[in-house]
Amino acid sequence: MARKSTKSTTKKSLFKRIAIAIGKILLWFFIFSIIWVIAYRFINPPITFLMVQRNWERKADDKPAKIKNAWVKFEDISDNMKRAAVSAEDQLFLKHMGFDIKAIEKAYKSNEKKGSKKKKIKGGSTISQQTAKNVFLWPGRSYVRKAFEAYFTLLIEVLWSKERILEVYLNVIEMGDGIYGAEAASQKYYGHSCRKMSRSEAALLAACFPNPLRWNPNKATSYIQHRKYLIMRNMRRLGPLDF
Repeated sequence: MARKSTKSTTKKSLFKRIAIAIGKILLWFFIFSIIWVIAYRFINPPITFLMVQRNWERKADDKPAKIKNAWVKFEDISDNMKRAAVSAEDQLFLKHMGFDIKAIEKAYKSNEKKGSKKKKIKGGSTISQQTAKNVFLWPGRSYVRKAFEAYFTLLIEVLWSKERILEVYLNVIEMGDGIYGAEAASQKYYGHSCRKMSRSEAALLAACFPNPLRWNPNKATSYIQHRKYLIMRNMRRLGPLDF
């Protein structure tokens, strides 16, 4: 009886230590993540995990490292670029708290109908979710990463303004091979700053957002031209962004 009691006590003690350790890890992660998010409210992210991954891929292909990125303040980004991004990626951006439930349900149903891993998975991510993923997380698809994405999405929605979310989004999003952000993309494809981007240029660039390594604004396919037309139509309907 004494041995059984001792074993039981030992197990309880072990589980208690494990529970305390897990609790401490979660607490420190919670504290660190909040400090990290608050810091990036004022400090521009110097690099993202995607930039690092892309350069590892370039190194594997014996190519030199390449990161073209120039930060532009929110007020200096063309309104056309802001409206094109919202029109193309997240038309309810100013209304939701980080998640577009209808878009997620629509994407889920679409992916169920496809039923094949070979076919491209359609996403329902908002600009807030994409920003959280790009800035704080690693690329890839998994339930664990999605859980972290949801967590960081809620944090930036609470701790950042919508202006800051869109500013960060438009400055770190991948827009070509080694090209990140609207300024670097505008200089590369149009030869001028994103401050001067026209409605047509912004819509064409936003049309390439889903696959910037495949699609190029300077070599727009008929599909991209059609996406551009739809985005420009949405921009007219959307009107000025009321932040």
